[in-house]
Amino acid sequence: MNNPPIKVFTGNAHPALAQEICEKLGVPLGSATVKRFPDGETFAQINENIRGCDVFVVQPTCFPANDNLMELLIMIDAMRRASANRITAVMPFYGYARQDRKDKPRVPITAKLVANLLTAAGANRVLALDLHAQQIQGFFDIPVDHLFASTVFYSHIKEMPWLDNATVFSPDVGGMKAASAVADMLQLPLGFVAKRRTSATEVQATSLVGEVEGRNIILVDDMTETAGTLTAAANLLKQHGAKSVRALVSHCMLGDIGYQRLAEGVIDELITTNSTPVNPNGMPITVLSVAPLLAEAIGRIHNNESVTGLFKVKGY
Repeated sequence: MNNPPIKVFTGNAHPALAQEICEKLGVPLGSATVKRFPDGETFAQINENIRGCDVFVVQPTCFPANDNLMELLIMIDAMRRASANRITAVMPFYGYARQDRKDKPRVPITAKLVANLLTAAGANRVLALDLHAQQIQGFFDIPVDHLFASTVFYSHIKEMPWLDNATVFSPDVGGMKAASAVADMLQLPLGFVAKRRTSATEVQATSLVGEVEGRNIILVDDMTETAGTLTAAANLLKQHGAKSVRALVSHCMLGDIGYQRLAEGVIDELITTNSTPVNPNGMPITVLSVAPLLAEAIGRIHNNESVTGLFKVKGY
């Protein structure tokens, strides 16, 4: 029995990434109209026949998160009603992932709510990249394929001359598992920075553990918006004799504050992916493409092959 035809669509969140994925797959980007009504409501229409097709919709739910999430949900609903055989939500960045538990009284678990909404809209499976918390996979009652950007970073930095004298650091205790996986992969020593958050945009680094003096430091984090955690850690590391500080960040969503902090120069290079649209803006930002990784995963899902080899990273 032949596989149903494959179709790839996108909303307005990151069409450039969707186009690159299609080029890797050798298929055209599907035609869809996604726009706003004057009152701000989202309208979506699939402009081609998808009856019986294996459909993938590429949509990171980055800024503006609510608009991009609604686009994704409405497109999935339109696809379900158009009799698609299977609908996979390809989410290079999963918004609301930080709200994954009740850490204060009377707060929501929005990461679970988003999972419920995706399922209710009609998604049959989800393909995600570097979820903020791995337990989010368990919030779904449908299959979730969880990829890691570590392999993309590894391919880029494995031959860098500064790697011979490097230490991998987590900028906070919560990121130790991800940093440990990168350290194992690169066969480098591991350290961490203890921090105290003073506000939503301000972070104070208080102490550190690990080899620092004269070393090239690699900070590992899953996302950054204000660069507060990264710059606070980098400042403390430089004060303790770090030769250089680079940051590996899966999802880069820098605002004005983040660019201002990068401009201070305490972080020598920010290495990130195009899981969300990134504008280097004249800053020392290196953007690596996750399109080949996502395209390979989409191809394997379509052909009912194992995806395990793409996300099985030592230490995770």
